[in-house]
Amino acid sequence: MGIGNCDSSNSRLNQVINSTMRSSRWLRCRPFSNRFLIVSLLAIAFGLYCCYYNVSTTSFSKQGNNNANERVIALKHIRAPESVKMEQCPVVRESVAEVDTVSVFPTFEFQPNWLRTKEFWDRSFEERYEKTKNDSRRPKLKVIVVPHSHNDPGWLKTFEQYFETKTKNIINNIVMKLNQYPNMTFIWTEISFLNAWWERSHPVKQKALKKLVREGRLEITTGGWVMPDEACTHIYSLIDQFIEGHVWVKANLGVTPKIGWSIDPFGHGATVPYLLDQSGLEGAIIQRIHYAWKQWFAQRQIEEFHWMPGFSSTKPSLVVHNQPFDIYSIKSTCGPHPAICLSFDFRKIPGEYSEYTAKHEDITEHNLHSKSKTLMEEYDRIGTLTKHNVVLVPLGDDFRYEYGIEFDAQYVNYMKMFTYINQHKDLFNAEVTFGTPIDYFNAVKDRSANIPTLRGDFFVYSDIFSEGKPAYWSGYYTTRPYIKIVARQFEHQLRTAEILFTLVSNYLRQSNKHMFESSERKLEKYYEQLISARRNLGLFQHHDAITGTSRASVMYDYGTKLFTSLYHCIRLQEAAITTLMIPDSKLHTQSILQSELEWETYGKQPKKLQVSIVDKKTIVLFNPLAERRTEVITLRSNTTNVRVYDTYNKNYVKYQITPNIHVQENGKFAISDVNFDISFVAQLNAFSIVTYKLEEYTNHTQHCTVFCNNCTEQKGDSEKPNNFVIKKMMPGNIQLENNIMKLLVDRNTGFLRQIYRKDIRKKNIVDIQFGAYQSAQRHSGAYLFMPDYDPPEKDVLGPYSKGNNQDENVIIVSGPVSTEITTMYLPFLVHTLRIYNVDDPALSHGIYVENIVDFENPPKNRDTEFYMRLQTNIQNGDTPEFYTDQNGFQYQRRVKVDKLGIEANYYPITTMAWIQDSETRLTLLTNHAQGAAAFEPGRLEVMLDRRTLYDDFRGIGEGVVDNKPTVFTNWLLLEPINERAKADANSRVSRHFNERRFNTDTAPIYELPSRTADFLSRSLNYPVNTYIVDTSEVGDVEVKSNQEFLENFPPGIHVLSLRTITDEVLEQFPSSSCFMILHRPGVSCDIQDGMPKPTASFTSNSKFIGLNINDIASVSLTGLKTYGNLTSLANITLNPMEVKTYRVRF
Repeated sequence: MGIGNCDSSNSRLNQVINSTMRSSRWLRCRPFSNRFLIVSLLAIAFGLYCCYYNVSTTSFSKQGNNNANERVIALKHIRAPESVKMEQCPVVRESVAEVDTVSVFPTFEFQPNWLRTKEFWDRSFEERYEKTKNDSRRPKLKVIVVPHSHNDPGWLKTFEQYFETKTKNIINNIVMKLNQYPNMTFIWTEISFLNAWWERSHPVKQKALKKLVREGRLEITTGGWVMPDEACTHIYSLIDQFIEGHVWVKANLGVTPKIGWSIDPFGHGATVPYLLDQSGLEGAIIQRIHYAWKQWFAQRQIEEFHWMPGFSSTKPSLVVHNQPFDIYSIKSTCGPHPAICLSFDFRKIPGEYSEYTAKHEDITEHNLHSKSKTLMEEYDRIGTLTKHNVVLVPLGDDFRYEYGIEFDAQYVNYMKMFTYINQHKDLFNAEVTFGTPIDYFNAVKDRSANIPTLRGDFFVYSDIFSEGKPAYWSGYYTTRPYIKIVARQFEHQLRTAEILFTLVSNYLRQSNKHMFESSERKLEKYYEQLISARRNLGLFQHHDAITGTSRASVMYDYGTKLFTSLYHCIRLQEAAITTLMIPDSKLHTQSILQSELEWETYGKQPKKLQVSIVDKKTIVLFNPLAERRTEVITLRSNTTNVRVYDTYNKNYVKYQITPNIHVQENGKFAISDVNFDISFVAQLNAFSIVTYKLEEYTNHTQHCTVFCNNCTEQKGDSEKPNNFVIKKMMPGNIQLENNIMKLLVDRNTGFLRQIYRKDIRKKNIVDIQFGAYQSAQRHSGAYLFMPDYDPPEKDVLGPYSKGNNQDENVIIVSGPVSTEITTMYLPFLVHTLRIYNVDDPALSHGIYVENIVDFENPPKNRDTEFYMRLQTNIQNGDTPEFYTDQNGFQYQRRVKVDKLGIEANYYPITTMAWIQDSETRLTLLTNHAQGAAAFEPGRLEVMLDRRTLYDDFRGIGEGVVDNKPTVFTNWLLLEPINERAKADANSRVSRHFNERRFNTDTAPIYELPSRTADFLSRSLNYPVNTYIVDTSEVGDVEVKSNQEFLENFPPGIHVLSLRTITDEVLEQFPSSSCFMILHRPGVSCDIQDGMPKPTASFTSNSKFIGLNINDIASVSLTGLKTYGNLTSLANITLNPMEVKTYRVRF
C-alpha cells in the first residue's frame, strides 16, 4: 500500500518536472520566431483576461469606504457598450452557471429518512464535523452574530397597529441600547417603518440613530420600502419600492445600502438579486428555500454563489448567501439542532410563556463553560457547511426587542460567553463577535476566492419543520386575486401619473409663461399625493401583502390604501392633461376632464361612466407606452345613433355599437335600450394624447348582430324599432373568425375547442376547460396549496349549468370591429372569447379571454381551488415542460418533477406562460400574478381563485373566505415556430461571440416571448387611459387635437418610468430632474408574426418634444451612484433584457 503511494507520488513528480521543462523550452525562444510570437500573444491575452476579471472582482467594503468599489462599478458600466447588440432582433443565449436549479432539483430525494426528525443533520454531517474540527489546516472559526427584528408592515395587524404597538418601541430601544452597549450591533430593513418612526421622532433621537448608522453598528440592509415578495411582484413595483427606500436612506441617513436581507419571502427568484446588483449592492442573504436544497448545499459546502439571470450576461458582482437552516428565529439559527438553540434565546418577559421560556437559563459563572462549549459546538457545526469557516448567526425573530429588558438579557448573556470564548483560544480556537452582514461578507471575501455561479430559482418553496412532511407554498401565487389585479391596475395608474407629471410640470416650467403659473402650482400640490401613492404601492409589495397572506381585516386595509392612492393618481392625470389640451388657461383649475372609469370603493369593480351625446362629445386618450399602438376603445353610451371622428387625422374611424345584456327574473336575457357600448379603433403614437369626437349619426350598419336563443330586446317605447338584429343560433358547433384565424367553440359548453390559423393553414386543438381541486382541509390555505387526492376533481360548473340546454346561456355578438361569444354559468362564471376584425398584426392574431368569477358568499364553493385549463395537441414532452415569466422581466423553463404532486409543480407567473413544441407555441398573457402548471402533456393550466375554509397553520389563524367578484382578462396566442429562424440564430451567434460572457456561444438560445406576445402583454398591463370632456359647467370648450412628447424614440426600448426626483432642499416638492428607467425587452425571432422588428437604437434625432434636456447621467438602478455624464440621448445603449436608469435634468 505504501509502495504504491510512493510510486504514484514519484510519477506525479516526474510529470511536473517534464511539464516544467517543456514550458522552459517554450520560453527559450529567439525574438520574432514563431514560438516567440505565440508566447507573446498568449501573454497579452492572459493580461487582458486578468485585467478584466480584476475589474470585475467582488469587493465588500464598510460603509463610508466606497470609492474603490464605485470605481469598479463605473468601469464595468462604461465597458458595457462595447458588447451592446443593436440589431433589431439579436440572439439572446441562456446564461451558463455551475449550478442549474432546473437540472438539479428533479434529482433530489424528496422523502429522505430524516424527514420526520425535521433536521437534515444526520450521521454523515456529524462525521464530517468530527473529522474537521481538529484539522489544523482549517481556518480559525469566525462567528458574526447579527441581532435583528423582523417587522412585517402588516400581517396579523395593520401597518399602523404594528407601528404603534411594536415597531416604534423596537427602534427606540435600538437607539437607546446601542448607545448603552458600545459593542452591540443591529440591522434594519423595512424603510416604511423607519420613515414612520423618523417623522414622529425628536431631532436628538434622529441624530443618535444617524450616528449609529455612520459608525456601522446599525446597518441598513436592502433599503427597500419593504422586504418584497419575489413571486407575485412585477418589475415596475419592485424597482419603485427599492428607489423609494434607497432615496430615503441616502437623503436622511447619508448612506447607501450594501447588503440585501431577504429572510422571509416564501421562495426566491433571480430578479431581485439582479436588481440589487444593478443598484450597487455587494451581497444578499436569503432564507426560505426548499428543504432538499438546504441539504444539497450543505453537503457540498456551498452557502455563497453568484446568481446569474436567466439570460447571458456578465457575472454579477453581488454574492448571495443562503442561510443553511429552516427559518430566521433563534431556534433555527445557532446550529443544526433546534432543541439546543432554544436554550440560547434569553428573552424572558413577565407573563410570557413559550417554548424558549421553558428552556430559559441565564449564564452564570457556574454554567459559563458548559454553555459556551455547547454553543461553540453548534457554531462549529455550521462552520463545516462552508470551506471558509465563517458563520453568520441571526439573533432575533418577529417583532423582537420591543422591550428593553430583552436587549439587556440577550446582550449580557451573549457577551459573557463571547468574552469567555475569545479569551480561551486554547479551548475554542474561535473569534465570536456581534456584527452586521457587511462584516460577514468582508470575512468571506478574505477567505474565499472561488464562489460558484447559479442559474434558475427556488420556487416552489417547501418546508418540513411544521409537520415533519413536505408542505408546498404554491397557494399564495393565486390567493386573493381581486387585490392582486387591483394592485396591477394601480401600478398602471401610478406609472401614468408619474409620466404625465414629469412631462407636463417640466413643460410648464420651461415655457415660462405667466398664464401657466396657477396650473404649475396645482400640479405641485399633487406631488405630495404622488409620493404617498409610491409608498402605498411599495407597501403592498410586502411579502404578506401582494401574496394575500395577511388576515382579512389587514387585506382590507391594504385595499383601501390602494384605492385612495389610485383616486389621487387619476385626479393628477386629469389635471395634467387639462393643462396641455385645453388652450384656455382660465379653465385649468376646473375639473373638465373625467376618467371614463369610476372606482367607487374597494371590493367592487370599476364602472364606466355613461357618455351622453349632446351634439358632440369629446374623448381624450393618452398612450402611456413609448411605442405606437392600435387599440379598440370602448365607451358606454345612452344612444346608438353615433359615429366617431378622429380630430387629428380628420377622418371618421371604424366603430361598432354593441348591446348591453342583462338577465331578467324569468331567466331570459334582455338587451338594454338605454345602455350601449361604442367600440372604435384608435391609433396612438408613443406617449401621445389624442382627441376623438362622438357625433350624432344614424347608421345601423355599424350595429352588431346578436345570435341568441334566449334573448329579447327591452324597449321602453313599443313603437320604437329594434336597435339590433337578433337571430337564433344554427345547430352544431359555433365558429368565430377573422382574416387570420377561425375558432371552433363547443355549442354545449360555450368553450373553445380548436383554433385554425388561416394564414398558415394549420389547425390545433385548444380545449378550454374549467374545474377545481378539492382543498385538503387544514393543509391548503392562504400560503399552501394541497389538493385532496381522494375525491376526483370538482365539477364546479355543474350546479350552475342548464345541462343539455346550456346553449340558452350562450350569446354571440358580431360586428365590424369584433366578434365575441359569451357563455354564462350564473352567478359563478361568465366566460367571453373575443377576436378583432382589425387590420393590426397584434390585435388580429390574439384571442381576448375574459372570465368573471363570483364564488358567492361562504359556505358556497368551500375548499375550492378553481382553475382554467387549456388542453392542446402540442407535444411539450412526455415529462411536460413549459415557460413562465419572472416578475414581468425574465423567463424560466419549468419541467415537471414526476416524483411530486401538482402542488409542487405549480409555479408563479406575473405576465405570461407558454407551452411549445417544434412547430407551435401557445401563450397565455395575464394582467396579474397567479399560479400556473403544465402537469400533463399538452396542458397549460392557471389557477383563477381559491377558497379554503381552514387555516394552513402558517400563522394567520384563519382561512380565505373573503373572495370578491373578480374580472380576469387574458390574451391567448397560437403561433407557429420558424425552425429556419432558429437555425439562422445559431449561425448568427458565432458572429457576435463575446469571450467575456462565459462561453455563451455553446449555450442554448434563451426562450423569449414573440414580438406579438411581448407587445400585447404591455398593452394588457398598461392600457390606453381614456377621459371624457365634461362641459356641463363651462359650456363649449376648445380641445387640442393632439399632443406628442417623444420623437424618434426606439420602439424596442420600454420606458419603465419617468419618475420625478424630490427637491433636495424642499421636501414634498418636485425638482426638475427625473429618473428615466429603461428596459430593453428580449423577443424571440423564431415566431412567425406580422409585427415589425423593433429597433433599440437612440439617435441624434431622439428627443422629448417641447422639452430641453440640460444634462443626462448614467446612474445605478436606484439612482444613488453616478457613473458618468452623457452628451445626449444618442449615447444610451442597452443590451437585450437589460434595465438601466438615467438621471435627466430638464
